[in-house]
Amino acid sequence: MGAEKLSQDAVQAKLADRPGWSVAEGKLHRELQFADFNEAWGFMNRVALYAEQMNHHPEWFNVYRTVRIDLATHDAGGITELDFALAAKIDALVG
Repeated sequence: MGAEKLSQDAVQAKLADRPGWSVAEGKLHRELQFADFNEAWGFMNRVALYAEQMNHHPEWFNVYRTVRIDLATHDAGGITELDFALAAKIDALVG
């Protein structure tokens, strides 16, 4: 699935379907807040299962109840369809 870097226009168009996501430093970016550390960690575990199935892994950072996620396809040098596919799976988990 989609390992070709998307144009900036294509990325902006696709962002319309991904509320909560933005582009930061050339990557899809989202920050999420959970009730507590357990909920944040559980979310990360569920995302990890999708990421492993897709062989596409996020860059992320967790402190207590906050999870920051950055998605980019390093081999393509930017954002691809694969990043948007993982973003959609993440969105489905957070509702």
